[in-house]
Amino acid sequence: MCRQCMNRREFMGASGGILLAASLAGTSMAAMAAAPGWSRDLWDPKRAFAMTGKSLVVQPVLMYSIPERREATSWKSWGDIKSKEAVDEECARITGELDALVKKAGFGIQVRPVIRIDGDGDAVHAGKSDADVVILYPSGGDGETLRACLPKDRGLIFLRHRSGPLYYWYEALSTKYLRTDTVNPAESKQQNKVVGVDDVVVDDTDELLWRLRARYAMKNFTGTRVVALGGPQGKYAQNAPKFDHEKYGLEIIDESYDDFAKRISGALADKERMELAEKWTDEYLALPATTVATERPFIVNSFILYGLFKELMTEHNAPAFTINSCMNLIMPMSKTTACLALSLLNDEGLLAFCESDFVIIPAGILMYHLAQTPVFLHNSTFPHKAMVTCAHCTSPRRLDGVNYAPALITTHYESEYGASPKIDMPIGQVVSFIDPEYDTGRWVGMRGTIEDNPSLAICRSQQEVKIEGNWRQLQKEVRDSHWIMAYGDHLREIGYAAPRLGVTWDNISDQA
Repeated sequence: MCRQCMNRREFMGASGGILLAASLAGTSMAAMAAAPGWSRDLWDPKRAFAMTGKSLVVQPVLMYSIPERREATSWKSWGDIKSKEAVDEECARITGELDALVKKAGFGIQVRPVIRIDGDGDAVHAGKSDADVVILYPSGGDGETLRACLPKDRGLIFLRHRSGPLYYWYEALSTKYLRTDTVNPAESKQQNKVVGVDDVVVDDTDELLWRLRARYAMKNFTGTRVVALGGPQGKYAQNAPKFDHEKYGLEIIDESYDDFAKRISGALADKERMELAEKWTDEYLALPATTVATERPFIVNSFILYGLFKELMTEHNAPAFTINSCMNLIMPMSKTTACLALSLLNDEGLLAFCESDFVIIPAGILMYHLAQTPVFLHNSTFPHKAMVTCAHCTSPRRLDGVNYAPALITTHYESEYGASPKIDMPIGQVVSFIDPEYDTGRWVGMRGTIEDNPSLAICRSQQEVKIEGNWRQLQKEVRDSHWIMAYGDHLREIGYAAPRLGVTWDNISDQA
């Protein structure tokens, strides 16, 4: 395993979220778009994995009420915060807890100073905050103030039982104020309730953190710009690009092969670019546990494609890229395949997909922002004995966001041409999957464990995965469609984000 990179969590914690300009590293975006050449460090295997997401802006709000003693009558409610000094201490506690979350999050969070609400008109101001998320800490106050503090569909509630001073709303919060359904909030019959029961956390800041991670992914998913070389399509669902634009706001940029062919011919004739591609090939093949079973020119030309794909993404300020006709049209133009080039883009923190399949691309974008690692678009097989085989020719190598997995650089399977990585994933590695149901807005999810990296007569990177949970239900979901895989268990976060994005989520691994 290659351990040349700094720890990904340390990098992300220090950066607070990396924007596209940093991910398209090696030269500035303006210089890259204007200059015919490439810088030496356009590709650098030692560079830390850099996500393209924008930071999540969080506004904490402390709602409280300081009672006044009265004789011979009830004058106070439940709760420990009953003085200005206690309010000051609680604001400091909230700030400290959120600062600690920022350091451990692994994604960008920007926390604003705590707003103090004691029941006056400031509650409306908090409820109209432009922050991505408002976290309400309701130690006291009435129901009208609680409702006013929370923006529609952007609120979380944190209650204290044992993590600090007891909150009145630990007792008072109920379904009078909370949605109880899990459907799309925009379509809910309880739209007058701006948060749901799953937006409430008691004491546990880790529970708060995974909800913030889901909110971060939602923010960066919606409206993503995707360059589609050769145009967009959808596997068995030609309406998918239109569906994704209308439902998720994806901006799909259609780049023609006519224009791109000129870029390829120019780059292949450019001595300086070819020399860089040769040097990058030497560095790539020198990575630990890298073996070769294809011709070197295929790998060199893959780096040319990598640079050209990155140029398109830079020019359009797009963090995501996909290619149509990648199993035929691109090959005679580039004298290689797109497989390795896509793998290289994913390894450094960008999003790159083959086949221009906009049935699966939305799931890939969301999973990427949740996992904070590369994702693997692949074909699946018919489930049997809780087992499926996952295979494709474009797998990233840096699937944990840090290390380059062992890889055989061989040909693309169907053409026996070009350069494609066959990746060995760690046996026992837990992975998550999303399997979209074409363009219906329904996603099936599952969790599994890598059991083998076989060498079957199928796409090059191939894994035998044992599915956890109700795997027989998965047999009813077989659609000859693409799946998305990522290291780790992300089903909880997807299940939280999905209804808020208008997606129907069916998690077979956690079914009762």
